[in-house]
Formats: sequence, structure tokens, C-alpha cells
Amino acid sequence: MNFNEFIIALPKIKNIPLPAEASQFKMIPPYRRELIRQQSTTVKNAKQSAVLALFYPDLEAQTKLVLILRKTYKGVHSGQVGFPGGKVEQQDATLMHTALRETHEEVGVSPDLVTVYKKMTQVYIHPSNFYVQPFIGAATKTPIFIKQEEEVEDVLEVHLSDLLNENNLTNTIVKTSYGVDVEVPAFNLNNHLVWGATAMMLSEVKDLLKASL
Repeated sequence: MNFNEFIIALPKIKNIPLPAEASQFKMIPPYRRELIRQQSTTVKNAKQSAVLALFYPDLEAQTKLVLILRKTYKGVHSGQVGFPGGKVEQQDATLMHTALRETHEEVGVSPDLVTVYKKMTQVYIHPSNFYVQPFIGAATKTPIFIKQEEEVEDVLEVHLSDLLNENNLTNTIVKTSYGVDVEVPAFNLNNHLVWGATAMMLSEVKDLLKASL
């Protein structure tokens, strides 16, 4: 999609109610739904974090979304695709500041270049005990990405048309933090399978954009 058309339509999402679970639950196996509903007590003691779904124009003025491939390490999110973002630090005034700061640190995009349009539905990540606040934002200039070598294996530039394409929905088998293999819904983007909390947040982004574009 042409970015000029996208950026004109994007502010419409401010007035669209969040689809929340109606979107998120499309990307989790059925047995997880009741578990999520039972986690209200656990969420109260979770660590806070924030991420940014950042859209921008590429050099051909087409709309893209930036995702990151995390480094392989001894941890629950090793080698996974996610949004730029991370945990709240003492200097962060708000969760939005956390998302912007972490995006700057992880992919090199200055907060001064980003306009945040929408706060989305939070997602609880049980294995790492994080309660994640996602935001949708946009930069009107093509960013020069600089990846954080310690944490980011690769920067993935995803065409908006690929995110919106229903043919890019699939299923995959993953090993859970409990050591059990399960089949989960996933997005196939840039030859990477995106599942779990990131897929839940992507699903809400996708539904919001489809309602506004």
C-alpha cells in the first residue's frame, strides 16, 4: 500500500474500539483461552513492558512494518520474532516512553521521528511474567535501521500487504516452556513464523487497520 494513502487513513484508528480478545484469540490454541482468563491475579504482579508496532515508508513509498528477530540465548524468547520493545526502566515516564526508548535502542529509530496513534490491548506473557503494552506508531520518513547487536539478530521489514494477506496465516508446532509440543496459529512473514504473544498483538493491529484503511 502506498504510504501517503496509509498515513492519511491511519488516524481513523483512534476512534475505533479495540477488538481485544476478539482479535487476540484468533492466534492462540483454544486451550489457552480459559488459561488467559484465569490469569487476572497473576497479571497484578507481572513485570511491565511495552512494544511498538512501527509503520514507515520504504524507498519506493510502500508501507512497511518493522519486526525484529531476537538473538539465540538461554531464555523463553530466544530466536523469536517480535516487536521492538522491552521492560520498563526507572527513567521512563510512561509505557509509551518505554516503547519509544526501546525501539530507539533496538533498531535505531529516534522517538522524535515517531508519532504514536493508538494504545492497544495489553498481553500477558506467562513464561516470562511480563505484561506487555503495545502501541501503534508511524514514522513519515524512511528510517535507517541500526540493530542492537547484543539483542537483535536481524531487522525484518514486512510489507503491510503481507500482514493483511489472509494467505499468510498458518499453523506451526512449537515447544512450550513446559516442554510440550503444541500446534499454534502463526503468521508467515518474510519467511519467519510469528506466533505467541507477538501474533496476538499483530492480529489486533491487523484488524484495526482493516477497519480503517
